[in-house]
Amino acid sequence: MKAKDVHEMSNDELDQNLAELKEELFNLRFQLATGQLDNPMRVRDVRKDIARVKTIIRERVLQIRRA
Repeated sequence: MKAKDVHEMSNDELDQNLAELKEELFNLRFQLATGQLDNPMRVRDVRKDIARVKTIIRERVLQIRRA
């Protein structure tokens, strides 16, 4: 997921996307614990996507504009 794509989402879409990413991270951690995870790098990618979405949400709360 690119930051540009995240910036173009509405607030409702961001909230929904954040919930989906958290659920996916939970499932990936579960697979990791049971030894069924095929791509361990996916955990890292999902965590970064969650951070991106949370950053954009926080910027909007603080009304920070990107140049």
